Amino acid sequence: MIATEKKLIESIRRLAAKNPNRAVVRGIGDDCAVLRLSPGHELLLTTDFSIEDVHFRRKWHPTRSVGHRCLARGLSDIAAMGGEPIACFLSLGLPPNLPQDWADDFLKGLVRLAKQYGVQLAGGDTSAAPQITADIVVAGQLPAGEAVLRSGAHPGDLIYVTGQLGSSTAVLQKLFAGRRLKPSPSSRHFFPEPRLNVGYWLRRRCLATALIDLSDGLSIDLGHICDESRVSALIDSRKVPVARKATLQLALHGGEDYELLFTASPRTKIPASIHGVKVTRIGSITRKDYRSAIKILDDNGKQRTLQPLGWQHFRK
Repeated sequence: MIATEKKLIESIRRLAAKNPNRAVVRGIGDDCAVLRLSPGHELLLTTDFSIEDVHFRRKWHPTRSVGHRCLARGLSDIAAMGGEPIACFLSLGLPPNLPQDWADDFLKGLVRLAKQYGVQLAGGDTSAAPQITADIVVAGQLPAGEAVLRSGAHPGDLIYVTGQLGSSTAVLQKLFAGRRLKPSPSSRHFFPEPRLNVGYWLRRRCLATALIDLSDGLSIDLGHICDESRVSALIDSRKVPVARKATLQLALHGGEDYELLFTASPRTKIPASIHGVKVTRIGSITRKDYRSAIKILDDNGKQRTLQPLGWQHFRK
């Protein structure tokens, strides 16, 4: 059984205190957290839900993996702006009959990832709820005017992705098929690693014209860049980096890879790897085509429209 709200908050506060960030003037204990930004910097804020039986299942996902994944979603958003995370806020709804050990391990998974990137858990809320519901808010910063937006791509820009794609959804398919899996700490599904160092490096060197994280699938997320930049795109299926044990379809449409997709001028030299993460050129930005936002070259070099079949909430 979950302890009283006061005891739960005390436990969270003890965990948070082990990982201070000097940008957090005041964390848990008052009505608001107090954050101090570096001079000349802007604040980044992002929020993400993790809901039981939507984003995770208790019978599939180790508790520490659920906490890790909850924070990784928000950190990946900060990476996609080229920012530096400084603090996070967790609102946690729990069923009253949930074992206390589950809550403790969830928090340990979250705080362990927070410590890895110097992020302090600075506040939030708790409540009884019919199912586990976690809302993570992550605050970050970057120099004023330097955020890398989705709207900066231009015709002629080249399209790049980090890492390999499709591994998270490949694991999910096995879980849906009833396979019992032993989660590995290196699994992109159970313990995704947000590409903060890559996003920060691209922004510092002004190399990316547009940037997004691959949370809903390449076909969806590249479409967001096309929409915001008012352009279209052409990608080469033969160049998409497909993860081991995945397929091209999973690489194109599978979500929760949390890799980065970015565009850059053809005059810009992009290295083959950034901070040890492989970078692959997969296509180019083209002028706006109102008939299809994204086209793909198949194995025979023929073009076809790439349908946006990645993850979309509320779609039947």
